[in-house]
Amino acid sequence: MAVSRAFSLFAFTLSLLAVAYTVSGHNITQILSDTPEYSSFNSYLSQTKLADEINSRTTITVLVLNNGAMSALAGKHPLSVVKNALSLLVLLDYYDPLKLHQLSKGSTLTTTLYQTTGHAPGNLGFVNVTDLKGGKVGFGSAAPGSKLDSSYTKSVKQIPYNISVLEINAPIIAPGILTAPAPSSGGVNNITGLLEKAGCKTFANLLVSSGVLKTYESTVEKGLTVFAPSDEAFKAKGVPDLTNLTQAEVVSLLEYHALAEYKPKGSLKNNKDAISTLATNGAGKYDLTTSTSGDEVILHTGVGPSRLADTVVDETPVVIFTVDNVLLPTELFGKSPSPAPAPAPEPVSAPTPSPAKSPSPGEAPSPTAASPPAPPVDESSPEGAPSDSPTSSENSNAKNAAFHVKASALFTALVALAATSLLS
Repeated sequence: MAVSRAFSLFAFTLSLLAVAYTVSGHNITQILSDTPEYSSFNSYLSQTKLADEINSRTTITVLVLNNGAMSALAGKHPLSVVKNALSLLVLLDYYDPLKLHQLSKGSTLTTTLYQTTGHAPGNLGFVNVTDLKGGKVGFGSAAPGSKLDSSYTKSVKQIPYNISVLEINAPIIAPGILTAPAPSSGGVNNITGLLEKAGCKTFANLLVSSGVLKTYESTVEKGLTVFAPSDEAFKAKGVPDLTNLTQAEVVSLLEYHALAEYKPKGSLKNNKDAISTLATNGAGKYDLTTSTSGDEVILHTGVGPSRLADTVVDETPVVIFTVDNVLLPTELFGKSPSPAPAPAPEPVSAPTPSPAKSPSPGEAPSPTAASPPAPPVDESSPEGAPSDSPTSSENSNAKNAAFHVKASALFTALVALAATSLLS
């Protein structure tokens, strides 16, 4: 009986681990790559970096359009407008075919990725999902008076309850979503104006005085990501006196705060490798690494971390963030000092043994020479440590690492439980 119970527990352990590893992540690009009829939709997910945002979330539904339905968007609008339209097709909840037909009261309003962009006034970032007569399900904008112009056609892929991919027959069009102005030279290209408005005037002035602003502007068309320290960040304790730097070093420092590519927050959350900056001039030079803590993204330079604070603008292919610390590259400021090791104790000569002497009455026994025992070491799994708060730049894939640590800890605990049952 005990053997049977132990075997059952062990089998249950393996099944839990199989499920855990299955839902540890998904890749929307890979899911759609097996179906050529979604090639246009898949391509735009990659171009707009929406794929990274989708992959960074754990409970999501993607409403996909085949190539014919995508023709209403593809090539007819700026990339930033297409991104907004496709964001409205990403639902921040899990809907499979069964759930679509079991909606409470037959209809619901669900939040979309478009709502998280800050570009959706009112309830334009919500989608109306309604179970219609005859087994059909309609989708439409949540704006008053909007029609259910899109319909569910078939299921593409489900990984319960992680991601669901469903095909619809037409885009969901919210009022004004296709008429949004494209980025202009007076808008996103006005980098200094955007920075000053965001409380980064010191950084903006340095860009102008050093001439690095022109370098930024030259990369805008192909892609630009800026990490702008706030004015308070330049006043923080530990920030070196920039007047002690040469002109070339100031240029490198400012170029270190930008990437020659469009890398929004979702892409940074999924990042696993070192990132080259505008200052990078060779392998391993002026690179950044990233880690995540919950929904936060942390940049690591080797000198100290800096957190993404706010998004100033995100209009494909340009994104500007504020950061709470000045990014200090090791090439200019050296690595962060490690604590000095404690000095090794000097060897103590053993005393010459002397004849034992009985203590006289009232005389307390002398203390032993041995040190008190060290506090017990916690030999349990590292699961208790905050897995989402890495402390070094080498932990750029902390989120995935944390998952594997937890899975290993789960396996160890359940195997121990099975063994206990066997022995009992």
